[in-house]
Amino acid sequence: MTDTLKRALLLLHGPNLNMLGQRQPEIYGTTTLDEINQRVAARAQSYGVKVTALQSNHEGQLIDWFQQYGAEIDGALINAGAYTHTSIALRDAISGLNKPVVEIHLSNIHARESFRHHSMIAPVCVGQVAGFGWRSYLIALDGLLGYLGLAD
Repeated sequence: MTDTLKRALLLLHGPNLNMLGQRQPEIYGTTTLDEINQRVAARAQSYGVKVTALQSNHEGQLIDWFQQYGAEIDGALINAGAYTHTSIALRDAISGLNKPVVEIHLSNIHARESFRHHSMIAPVCVGQVAGFGWRSYLIALDGLLGYLGLAD
């Protein structure tokens, strides 16, 4: 941990995640995006870390947020949704951030359709958490906090 550590994280949610709790609950569960954001914020706050959580269905908006918040954060969490498998532009934005980023998935993408098995963003992230439903977010948060030296 350095003196410049601001203790702030960015949590980005990609396309269709605003529909959590309604969309395919057999795959994604019944927990809403707002509930996930509240749980992540509460856990982070217990470590003195502020989380800014944002969702967009638009690839460019996710990239804009990385650029907008990049200087203010110590790291980021992202569930890029379908952009995980397709977006070189999002991969470049994460790479250009020069901050640790953890990729998150509610479902186990490696046990689903073959097109979901490859992540364009994983190689530029410090880790990936998949398959634990809404708990994937808390696992990813704990991992990132540990990586940053803010938690055991």
